[in-house]
Amino acid sequence: MNSDELFKKACQYIPGGVNSPVRAFRNVDMVPVFINHGKNSKVYDVEGKEYIDYIGSWGPLILGHSNDEIISNIEQVFQKGTSFGLPTEKEIKLAKMMCDAYPGMDKVRMVNSGTEATMSAIRVARGYTGKDKIIKFEGNYHGHSDCLLVQAGSGALTFQEPTSPGVPNDLIKNTLVCRYNDLDDVVKMIEKNKGEIACIILEPIACNMGLVEGERSFIRGLRELCDKENIILIFDEVISGFRIQYDGAAGYFGVVPDMACFGKIIGGGLPVGAYGGKARLMDMVSPLGPVYQAGTLSGNPLAMEMGIRQLTYLKDHPEVYVYINEYAKKLQEGMEKIIADYNYPCHVQRCGSLLTLFFKKEQVKNYDDLNNIDLRAFTAYYQEMVRQGIMLAPSQFEGIFIGYKHNDSDLNKTLTALGIALKKAFGHVND
Repeated sequence: MNSDELFKKACQYIPGGVNSPVRAFRNVDMVPVFINHGKNSKVYDVEGKEYIDYIGSWGPLILGHSNDEIISNIEQVFQKGTSFGLPTEKEIKLAKMMCDAYPGMDKVRMVNSGTEATMSAIRVARGYTGKDKIIKFEGNYHGHSDCLLVQAGSGALTFQEPTSPGVPNDLIKNTLVCRYNDLDDVVKMIEKNKGEIACIILEPIACNMGLVEGERSFIRGLRELCDKENIILIFDEVISGFRIQYDGAAGYFGVVPDMACFGKIIGGGLPVGAYGGKARLMDMVSPLGPVYQAGTLSGNPLAMEMGIRQLTYLKDHPEVYVYINEYAKKLQEGMEKIIADYNYPCHVQRCGSLLTLFFKKEQVKNYDDLNNIDLRAFTAYYQEMVRQGIMLAPSQFEGIFIGYKHNDSDLNKTLTALGIALKKAFGHVND
């Protein structure tokens, strides 16, 4: 069966035919591409067509698909058992690796997704401070828990639904929303809600309204505000953690949050999440403290093993970060040359191995800057890139993920396809 046939069948049994909205391809007027397998920098659809993959399972496959270093002899782990509902030594090993790597992290609790991680971290912050209100930022996505689906990014932006039906007003009345990269807006919000705010949660490197890096003065200013006002600072590093560098955005900015949330990379491609932070906060978590959080599959031995292997490789091979950052820089420079040659109305934003081609000329610093993006041109560009064998996230508001297995041939093919795709989207602007 081809992708069209599989999608029709999927729609009979799965809402919208997909198990996550960002896979739907609806906003680019396409049927989802159904994947059969992947290897290194490539994925192959059910008809055998090859694509250079810049999704990488939305970030975790930093070492590529089916990397031999990661999956070697993994069947031995399966043979010992897939889940016990009891502790294993692997949980301790991965937790220690994370605490050793991440600045200011004393303890960590494993969960099964980024959504669980952010939801649980906020619960801890509220339990610790005895306060109910939280601050989040427009365009930052922290999973689909009720209190965080307020002006969220990613899929919500893609489908033009910044909030979701089914979320009671009572659950979001304590969620305060500020403008990203605008410290004055945060100061005003704190003043209006003096002594009532439990935590501030943000993506220090936003990846769900396209790639938008937090300004250093903004990130450092938040740390100072939180210290002054007795507010818990939470970094959502579900995408940036162990990708932007081994010690995450905390190391990148030189700012230590009180808590941090992780996912994706720490499972090597298997479902996983984690939240952690200072001991005084994490000791609030049950069974040690009164804040309840549980999960039968949390610390699943398969996910722990894959995470241990991936983090071990990243720690022992710092050249991975040098390589993927350099590849991303070359891709950015190649894109920018094509854009400049034809004066196309778009630009590239990059941080490390993450980047986004925005279909507008002006820099994007926050949610407000997403106005006037040419989604029609993006759709035409996207369709042509897929036709040329380049697999990107089917949304203007997602990033391009670079992996260690992308090579010069991939880069050259990508830039050739980009030139064709932008011509189709815009024509020769200078002609």
